[in-house]
Amino acid sequence: MYFPIAEIHANPYIIFFTALIVSFFTSMGGISGAFLLLPFQMSVLGYTSPSVSATNHVFNIIAIPSGVYRYIKEKRMLWPLAKAIIIGTLPGVFIGAWVRIEYLPDPKNFKMFAGIVLLYIGWKLLKDIISKNKTKEKGRQIKATGFHSLAVMEASFNKVSFTFGGKVYGYAPLPIYIICFLVGIIGGIYGIGGGSIIAPILVTIIGLPVHVIAGAALLGTFVTSVSGVIFYQLLAFIYPQVAVSPDWMLGALFGSGGVLGMYLGARAQKFVKAVYIKGILSSCILFIALKYISAFFI
Repeated sequence: MYFPIAEIHANPYIIFFTALIVSFFTSMGGISGAFLLLPFQMSVLGYTSPSVSATNHVFNIIAIPSGVYRYIKEKRMLWPLAKAIIIGTLPGVFIGAWVRIEYLPDPKNFKMFAGIVLLYIGWKLLKDIISKNKTKEKGRQIKATGFHSLAVMEASFNKVSFTFGGKVYGYAPLPIYIICFLVGIIGGIYGIGGGSIIAPILVTIIGLPVHVIAGAALLGTFVTSVSGVIFYQLLAFIYPQVAVSPDWMLGALFGSGGVLGMYLGARAQKFVKAVYIKGILSSCILFIALKYISAFFI
């Protein structure tokens, strides 16, 4: 099958099932899987123009709603966290998309910096898994009300607290706004939505339970991806000499596989232990880190 904007020939079944498998596992940890599909498109399919980032956003737009639907339906969506992710990430995505076109068509040096930061985050998450350290989940034990119980107790600019799985958790929204803004810039540059970076940070640094952050991270990725596609489409008129517009046909094909994968992944998440989901997050973030660092030397 030929994709004219990407200027590649590819087997549609391989594209569909690659997206399905990737999104099934990554959606459990609040990650769409776009960060894995980006190197797949570039290295396997040979799609290397800047528009590949916009195409990745198209995948997110089509695939993510099915996973978000499951988290909302099962009342496992932490809305104050989703709001913070969206508000923090959105302006960063616009800045990142502009930086990608104007200054970083080949962001080699920036990849090295991002890779080192991500390597540290991935290592912290892996260390937590190996040592089975529970101190990072800063919850205060209360009377258990069931695994699925997620209830917000307080939601203000200074503090958000909620109950989940028999524990009370709390966090300050301001650091999340700042982190998400910086992540939004990175996501805008690479077309990865940002969930693959935000989710591990929420677990390792903020100390939130992995089962809770997944839905919010996916919803944040969806909203920023919609904005990212719109912005890339506008940039196509400003920079007509650069291939910026997404390949809608390729993105839709990836997205169709992602729809099924994310729905099944979100549905299966509640049956998977936190340590295994953390393992998925750790593998994802370390993969990105090593890829960025190796790209600096190649």
